[in-house]
Amino acid sequence: MPYHSIVLVKQVPDTRAVTGEVMTAEGTMNRSALPAIFNPEDLNALEMALQIKEQHGGSVTVLTMGPMQAAEVLREALYRGADRVVLLTDRKFAGADTQATSYTLAKAVQKLGAYDLILCGRQAIDGDTAQVGPGLAERLSLPYAAWVRKIETVEDGWIRVQRLMDDGYDRLELSLPALLTVVKEINEPRVPSLKGKMRAKSLKIPVYGAAEIGADLRETGLAGSYTQVVRIFAPVRTREKEWLTGSVENQVGQLLQKLSVQKLIPFDMS
Repeated sequence: MPYHSIVLVKQVPDTRAVTGEVMTAEGTMNRSALPAIFNPEDLNALEMALQIKEQHGGSVTVLTMGPMQAAEVLREALYRGADRVVLLTDRKFAGADTQATSYTLAKAVQKLGAYDLILCGRQAIDGDTAQVGPGLAERLSLPYAAWVRKIETVEDGWIRVQRLMDDGYDRLELSLPALLTVVKEINEPRVPSLKGKMRAKSLKIPVYGAAEIGADLRETGLAGSYTQVVRIFAPVRTREKEWLTGSVENQVGQLLQKLSVQKLIPFDMS
């Protein structure tokens, strides 16, 4: 049975280059001022969708939300074997937190039409929230699993996966359509093909704005965001570390005494 997978990807700033100077006066990030890369775990999500297509047939659509320059990750997705790509961009989407982002992506996915599976990376390296995938699933009323490390089977309208846990993994079975967020351990992304590069070079990438997806502007961008980044900075160390010595009991007593002196906890040795 062929399956249509939608893969959500993101162009992210190279976090090695992020400094306080990249923040705008509104508290958002000036992404155009930074070198940009394909979010690493989104590559694993794309690879998983391509493997499902190769095993079962079907198609892979890749969707990203960002400025016009984000089209570069869509071209790379085409290089790697995606069938269709869509860029979701509009000034009205700028400054979106995870709440507004999940809303906008949900509207775009609904416009794309029927699908069997939505795949996302576990999290983006710029925010590290891991909230957009589950948030999107909730908006679309989809069963979902996060931190997926392996897909065991896809058949008869069901998918069986292994979800990574601290002490091993869980085995889950979900009805389709469903949403998965994957970790890097799930696979090794393929190298882009020359044939894919030639095809993508001349392809015009479709662009959706707020009007095309029928978005409520009160729910997008800064207007629809519940949180806002005021500034980013490197924390300054103000205290030196101190080693406690003696038996465990003595160390606990010393620690309690220090915390009590700093008025962090009530102290009573009785």
